[in-house]
Amino acid sequence: MKHLTILVPEGENNLSSIVGAYKIFTRANAYRKQAGKKEVFNIELAGISGQVDFYDGLFTARPHKHVAAINKTDLVIVPSLNHNYQQAIKLNGELIDWISKQYRNGTCIASICTGAYLLAAAGLLDGKNCSTHWSAADQLKQLYPKINLQTDRLITDEQGIYTNGGAYSFLNLIIYLVEKYYDRETAIYCSKVFQIEMDRQSQSSFIIFKGQRAHGDELVKKAQTYIESKLDEKISIEHLAASFAVGRRNFDRRFIKATGNTPTEYAQRVKIEAAKKAFETSRKTVNEVMYEVGYADLKAFREVFRRITGFSPLEYRGRYNHDAAVG
Repeated sequence: MKHLTILVPEGENNLSSIVGAYKIFTRANAYRKQAGKKEVFNIELAGISGQVDFYDGLFTARPHKHVAAINKTDLVIVPSLNHNYQQAIKLNGELIDWISKQYRNGTCIASICTGAYLLAAAGLLDGKNCSTHWSAADQLKQLYPKINLQTDRLITDEQGIYTNGGAYSFLNLIIYLVEKYYDRETAIYCSKVFQIEMDRQSQSSFIIFKGQRAHGDELVKKAQTYIESKLDEKISIEHLAASFAVGRRNFDRRFIKATGNTPTEYAQRVKIEAAKKAFETSRKTVNEVMYEVGYADLKAFREVFRRITGFSPLEYRGRYNHDAAVG
């Protein structure tokens, strides 16, 4: 039987991702046993203290073991953290070292949402693809620039490391892991019991783009402000760079370094975010919204909208604005 370790980090972290992982894997084991097959995992919670309190002591988790007592495990689940990521890293130095040691010994590691910060602190994500909650992505990229952040992706699977997007999308990662370690039949069963959508690949439609401003390049910040103030215009990046007396190539390089996007990509994301809000809150037609955000070509608007959100404009409006969809 394989061994599964679900970590209980110190400090503020998310209880639901610990409980959810434990319940789904336990149910997967039970399903196998009922079918006359062997259970796949021995499941244990582990941490660096005997008790961790959640939500001002309202709930408490008591790990089965101290991580030091686990020399070898097959799969580690790192739960999501709550907001103060740097403090979590300081509090969990022993846990981070243990994660790193386990990975070097051949253990697979799966991080849920912002649990990616602990993997990043262990150096396990350098040069690798990684997803996390969209709201935490900018800070993660600033702290660990060697990570190839893939915020649009719901799940990444690379060299024995799994990461996933935000909040309750961790359920999709757990179903993905059930299929990988058990089989498709068990994964489908768990998806039905817990009512989790199978084979979801993207978190694009859930992202709220707020602009990446966690950087110190004042020229880029001025350019961002300009782009955001010209929603209804087609912006010439060449002209924008010239207005700051910067060559286009250097302007693009600085913009990418500061925000993670090219100026063109940034302008597209700003415009599509405005379009999303219009579809969510008004009964405007696709053409009306398209013109409001500076597009004149319907085909181009649809292509950019789908690439960023994963939906066509009409599909997105139908998903998030029921009144407009049926009107």
